[in-house]
Amino acid sequence: MLDFAIFAVTFVIILVGAVLYLYPSSRRASGIPGLNPTDEKDGNLQDIIDRGSLHEFLVGLHDEYGSVASFWFGGRPVVSLGSVSELQQHINPNHASKQTSLDQQLFLHSGICWEKYLIEKKNILMHKSAKTKNFLTLPLVKKWKSFPEGQHTPLCAHLLGLAMKTVTQLALGERFGDDTEVLAFRKNHDAIWSEIGKGYLDGSLEKSSSRKAHYEKALSEMESLLLSVAKDRKTQRKQAVFVDALLQSNFTERQIMEDCMVFTLAGCVIAANLCIWALYFLSNSEEVQDKLHQELEDVLGSDPVSLDKIPQLRYCQQVLNETVRTAKLTPVAARLQEVEGKVDQHVIPKETLVIYALGVVLQDEETWSSPYRFDPDRFEEESARKSFCLLGFSGNQTCPELRFAYTVATVVLSTLVRQLKLHRLKGQVAEIRSELVSAPKDETWITVSRRSS
Repeated sequence: MLDFAIFAVTFVIILVGAVLYLYPSSRRASGIPGLNPTDEKDGNLQDIIDRGSLHEFLVGLHDEYGSVASFWFGGRPVVSLGSVSELQQHINPNHASKQTSLDQQLFLHSGICWEKYLIEKKNILMHKSAKTKNFLTLPLVKKWKSFPEGQHTPLCAHLLGLAMKTVTQLALGERFGDDTEVLAFRKNHDAIWSEIGKGYLDGSLEKSSSRKAHYEKALSEMESLLLSVAKDRKTQRKQAVFVDALLQSNFTERQIMEDCMVFTLAGCVIAANLCIWALYFLSNSEEVQDKLHQELEDVLGSDPVSLDKIPQLRYCQQVLNETVRTAKLTPVAARLQEVEGKVDQHVIPKETLVIYALGVVLQDEETWSSPYRFDPDRFEEESARKSFCLLGFSGNQTCPELRFAYTVATVVLSTLVRQLKLHRLKGQVAEIRSELVSAPKDETWITVSRRSS
């Protein structure tokens, strides 16, 4: 079985517990306004559970105590930053450790340097991503074009399936061109992902022997599958997919399996939900959709999207940036305070965990005008692009899965929007479930119609 910490840190609240356990700090008060612990042993853990997610808890915390606020996890204080100004002050002068947004802490844990990997392998992975995604998107477009006008089209079901096929083939190889293999992978993926964070956070997994057995069985089967894939790929002489790049390294068999586990678990969810939210928002804005369609026609014509054309799709990039912002795609990140630091007048003690409340910042009225409105044009402003980059959603610090998801989503949009018009379902409002990766609370539907030639 994978070490508990590998999965625990995947969900930020579990990361909090792991870091505070591994890096003990004093219980001295920081002087930062915030909540007192409601329980001597668990701190404010029950408050987080009651709010439904760490993000929703942080929204309430910053509403009450301002942009710098504190709470307790177990017997130890945690500081949360909820504005661009505070994040900008904290990132460089305080010499904090590497940002642990989503999977980055996992990659560090297993010893792989992802910046180096991206520099050396980015073009191989992204070129293959665009080519493979074009190929895999065509059946989806054909299927949607066959629907009678007005038929409800389920975004979550279709796009999660598409993401699964794409990520498994690009990460693990042509073995997953077989739908049977993809379905088996998805069954175990869903069982593992549904328990990450949730079951450990409230202790419910340990209290349910049947759930725990189901989770452990899925985890064991996923490990066996990935070990089998790595063994089979050793005979490959070219670096064609993600696992091949890992096999060229000095990593152990277990490290390779763990890194494949992380990339595929997180990669499927991020790519799927970026596509889901992008298509949902486009279906609600005919003006944005038409503007994107015009750019795609001007840049691509009738050709499929390619890696060299993606940088020219500037408005498409703005649409995806605004999708990440509006949906709060990854609402929380964290850093460990390596030395005593300061934000505004507040002193942050050494070895304090600092939460970046990204979901709060992404809808901060002082940073974004009309923050709840989907408006890709806002990213024409340099100030908006700088703020977005500062939060880790663009530039060199973007996590590998998000970079990959942008390529996936660009191909999906470039294929669908040139051939189909997307229409919102009257009366439907997709509610956001803000977990580690924000997803719709329920299945989200649109209707489609063919574009005239």
